[in-house]
Amino acid sequence: MAVPPNTDEAFLREVDEELRRDQLASFWTRYGRWLLGGIGLALAVFGGVLYWHHRQTEAAGVQGEQYSATLDDLTAQKLDVAAAPLEKLAGSDVDGVRAGAEFSQGNVLLQKNDLKGAAAKFGRIAADTSLGAPFRDLALIRQTSAEFDTIKPDVVVSRLKPLVVKGNPWFGSAGELVAAAYLRMNRKDLAGALFAEIAKEETVPATIRQRAVQMAGVLGIDAVNTVEEKKAP
Repeated sequence: MAVPPNTDEAFLREVDEELRRDQLASFWTRYGRWLLGGIGLALAVFGGVLYWHHRQTEAAGVQGEQYSATLDDLTAQKLDVAAAPLEKLAGSDVDGVRAGAEFSQGNVLLQKNDLKGAAAKFGRIAADTSLGAPFRDLALIRQTSAEFDTIKPDVVVSRLKPLVVKGNPWFGSAGELVAAAYLRMNRKDLAGALFAEIAKEETVPATIRQRAVQMAGVLGIDAVNTVEEKKAP
């Protein structure tokens, strides 16, 4: 059974902060047309929008603190304690908080070996077009990993192939699953070549690269020498 990659909660928090900055940067683009109705109306709308934005920022801050406390409970394996707060946060209108809570819910389901439930949760995140691509792409990888043993290998390839591109932050994680799917399709040539590419890609986490070196070696490709040659001046 494929082992789902670990979700980096710190990454989710960083993406949450980036999304908040993006929302602030696009604020005038989305609401500027409201200010074209005259000076008096413009000032009134401007004041109302500032108040609304202030309230939204306050709500995001409170929910962020709640989510952080819930992560502490999850780290302490207090799954029952975290369940109710996560359910509430999963309904948040703050994208980063909502996605983070849903990811955490999916991870809890994985811990309980509920692969079907976890896949459904990650699938909903992946299909949520209101979220940024980093959230959706990670969710798609998590969904596919949870479903790996129950779906056809060509489905794995078609889902994740767009992410198996050098420079993509998920090249290593998505590439591992695609290479494993190639093995299920008895395409050892494609699997070996992809493992070798993962092994020599310096942006891929070291643990994934080490596994890729081993798998490439099993398939007859000396990825160790390839990596060493690339490092040589």
